[in-house]
Amino acid sequence: MLTITDLSLQRGGVWLLQSVSLTVQPGQRVAIVGANGAGKSSLFQLLLGQLAPEQGQVSLPGGCRIAHMAQEVEASERSARDYVLDGDFELRRLEAQLADAEARGDDHAQARIHGELDVHEAWSAPRRAEALLRGLGFADADADRPVSSFSGGWRIRLNLAQALMRPSDLLLLDEPTNHLDLDACLWLESWLRRYSGTLLFISHDRDFMDRVASHVVHFDQQKLELYTGNYSAFETQRSERLAQQQAGYERQQARIAEIQRFIDRFKAKATKAKQAQSRVKALERMERIAPAHIDSPFSFEFPVAEKVSNPLLTIRNGQAGHGSVPILQGVNLTLLPGSRIGLLGPNGAGKSTLMDALRGEGTLLAGDRVCGEHLAIGYFAQHQLESLDLDASPFLHLQRLSPRASEQSIRNFLGGFDFHGDDALAPIRSFSGGEKARVALAVIAWQRPNLLLLDEPTNHLDLEMRQALTLALQNFDGAIVVVSHDRHLLRNTVDEFWLVNEGQVQPYEGDLEDYERWLAERRKEESEPPRSRNGGAPASADSGQSDGAIGESAEDRKARKRAQAELRQKLSPYRKRLSTLEKDMEKLHGQLSRLETELADPSLYLAEGKVRLKELLGQQAAAKARLDDVETEWMSVSETVESLEAELAG
Repeated sequence: MLTITDLSLQRGGVWLLQSVSLTVQPGQRVAIVGANGAGKSSLFQLLLGQLAPEQGQVSLPGGCRIAHMAQEVEASERSARDYVLDGDFELRRLEAQLADAEARGDDHAQARIHGELDVHEAWSAPRRAEALLRGLGFADADADRPVSSFSGGWRIRLNLAQALMRPSDLLLLDEPTNHLDLDACLWLESWLRRYSGTLLFISHDRDFMDRVASHVVHFDQQKLELYTGNYSAFETQRSERLAQQQAGYERQQARIAEIQRFIDRFKAKATKAKQAQSRVKALERMERIAPAHIDSPFSFEFPVAEKVSNPLLTIRNGQAGHGSVPILQGVNLTLLPGSRIGLLGPNGAGKSTLMDALRGEGTLLAGDRVCGEHLAIGYFAQHQLESLDLDASPFLHLQRLSPRASEQSIRNFLGGFDFHGDDALAPIRSFSGGEKARVALAVIAWQRPNLLLLDEPTNHLDLEMRQALTLALQNFDGAIVVVSHDRHLLRNTVDEFWLVNEGQVQPYEGDLEDYERWLAERRKEESEPPRSRNGGAPASADSGQSDGAIGESAEDRKARKRAQAELRQKLSPYRKRLSTLEKDMEKLHGQLSRLETELADPSLYLAEGKVRLKELLGQQAAAKARLDDVETEWMSVSETVESLEAELAG
């Protein structure tokens, strides 16, 4: 399908590729990965004929139809539906020919063109365009809206829909998930797995690559390395190649040992306790991922505020929306130190509205929002990038917040975000979207929040920065509420999910795989009219067949939902307590590990070390006693949680 032979390419005097060769077979779905600036987008420009190589050649089959996703779209008064249909060049060509034939009164030409349009299935094109829009999160009414009425992120979605509309043999997608929510990502994965042509796509979303890619091409040191399998397989294979560089891997061994001690202590419960099972999975994944990222340029943390309130934030009897239009009703929630919440819900259900209510930005129309005395919020969303001073440098952004901070402390801090030397002093006007996002995250971290509200924080971030952000959030001692389409980030940083749906905010009892199944069922119900019990005409609106057991009445269904809501409300504080106890155990294990290291010092057992030895032994005894108490309570609370979850599932 695609053959690259002895290719060398440079941009701006910098060599991107030197003497590389690559063959991509028909039907393969290839993820393109590598550091920012390595040349991934330049490869796409090469395939589109927008760049010429210094040497070598690129070969594609004759007549190969290429579709690609544009990164920008100008304002237009064309409707969203027509804009997407414009992607099918052949359809538009035939329609223009038909209009010309009709104007000339050429009946023979009209008959011929109608036949070609029929072969092209032109009759179904509007329906197919609307299906693409619906899958990417647009409401049905959006199909008739002009392109100019959509924001930049939604116009990018229109570009993606237009690329998918175009009949093609080779499809090129550059960061297709950047402006999608989780629901749209899951739909796109399904669409791409069914795509019959050859797919090349650039992505920094590891779960998306795992679900879509059959091969991975890695840009590394001006070479192209082809790996068979998805992204996880690539990481495994690459880590084997990097075995001699395992020194960086040692930094994670303390964390791995801590998790392993937890698993070993509760291995008898591992078949029952979700907490122990999740740690087994986290440990397995950590050991596989870490070696492939030992050369990451990013290493930072979110220092927690010096003072913390408990609770941090409470909303009681809340009603949230915009203007006078409520979107969410009956919002009752409490955020405690250590809360780690992931928000799930269909597009438009109110996740961003809830985030704005949490940070006090005017969407709370009714109810009480009570802030802890020492609440310090760090908020990140894409539109926050617009509030950055484009003429200021990363250094100046932080210096304005802390005029008394030393130059070296600011430079050291920015170094963790890969802003070194002149880069730390350069105006951010010329920065890429990913670089601006790193500046915004640095500004948040510098202010030492104790509550992080993150709305799609990984947009524009590459794989290495996403990995660093995940690790920083794992080690953050404050509370987190996050909306993200990056399932790896969610899976590794949150302890519980809240579902925002149908005007309600409720604890969600399942995991991401359960949510995906729930979405699939929801789409199926929306696309297929409900059937009556006899399989005939659609059931009436109050038949009760769309939810619950067969034959369940509306009253029974309401009673069941009320009982489930009461159980979830009863379960919530136990889960929060369980999370707190687990964090306490991890801290105590870490404390004991440090004490054991100190106690291994031979000098302590000499005469001059006796005082320090006695002090350390006392600390060790106190920590062990505290750990026993915490573990005993954890066992009790864990059994209560499992009992309530079983009752809820039943």
